[in-house]
Amino acid sequence: MKRYLFLVVLMLAVGITACEHKNLCINHSEHAHRYHVNIIADYRYDWEECMGGINWQEEWPEHYIPYDDLRPDDPSGLRVVNYNKEGDYNIHNIKAEGGVIMLYEGLNDLLFYNNDTEYIIFSRTGNGVTTRATTRTRTRATYLGSEYANEGEPTMSAPDMLYANFFENYLAEKVIEPADIEVTLQPLVFTYKVRYEFKSGLKYVAMARGALSGMAKEVLLNTGETSEEPATILYDCDVTDYGVRALVNSFGAPAFPHPNYPTRTENKHALNLEVVLRNGKMVTFDFDVTDQVKSQPHGGVIVVRDIEIDEEVAVEGSGAFDVEVDDWGPYEDVELPL
Repeated sequence: MKRYLFLVVLMLAVGITACEHKNLCINHSEHAHRYHVNIIADYRYDWEECMGGINWQEEWPEHYIPYDDLRPDDPSGLRVVNYNKEGDYNIHNIKAEGGVIMLYEGLNDLLFYNNDTEYIIFSRTGNGVTTRATTRTRTRATYLGSEYANEGEPTMSAPDMLYANFFENYLAEKVIEPADIEVTLQPLVFTYKVRYEFKSGLKYVAMARGALSGMAKEVLLNTGETSEEPATILYDCDVTDYGVRALVNSFGAPAFPHPNYPTRTENKHALNLEVVLRNGKMVTFDFDVTDQVKSQPHGGVIVVRDIEIDEEVAVEGSGAFDVEVDDWGPYEDVELPL
């Protein structure tokens, strides 16, 4: 009898132990060690950086658009690319404020940038150190260059907002709870507020558009350094009560940051303006703005003054302005070979 009771107790003990072991197996995945991290992201919303020129944030004219209205928008999503030392990489698309992602065991390079760009093209993405951003080539039949611009510049669309950052050699370790990684993404696209101020003839202007030459064609995402190759950005303008206005996005000046940038003289910056008059005629103006851009390599304000429309040209001919006027010409987007 005693032996029988001993066997019953032993079987119950084994059963209880088995149940407990089964419960541990069910919850095992919740407590596993993994190479995961929790990205916590924020953003710097600067549209220009003071680089020795006018400190616009402190000296902003009251009659301008409010300074804060020029800041870039919040991104709608964040892309994180993690690379290992063998050349493999994974792409993670998460919320703009961050989220949990999986990494490779050991050292990882982490590239961060917003994933909601519309006009930007990314290339050399197989390595976080070489990933670069550019835009598509854009042409218009009426723009033939400027006497003040660099020779042979490609014409391109303006980029939209772009934020980025890069972490090198982040050591991923197996943990139960993901480790926090805090990252602040920096702006890589900056804005120029361009003002074309008229002395006379503004009343004859129906439409306007412009071009800004000598701007960087590309930017490296890991450092924010711009390429040495310049490009001309084409854009539309608004007609205002003082003249013509445009907000022009760019990667900034070429080869910047560069220790010798302030003394560089070989790169020129030109501003172009095309206006269609109410009689259908087109008039073109070109300006040398090299000094203004060199003192503002990452956004700012460019102003040209005393523009005049010849009244004889503005009133000759007959008929109202025709939006289909042949001389105006449409933009044409061209696929950029990478």
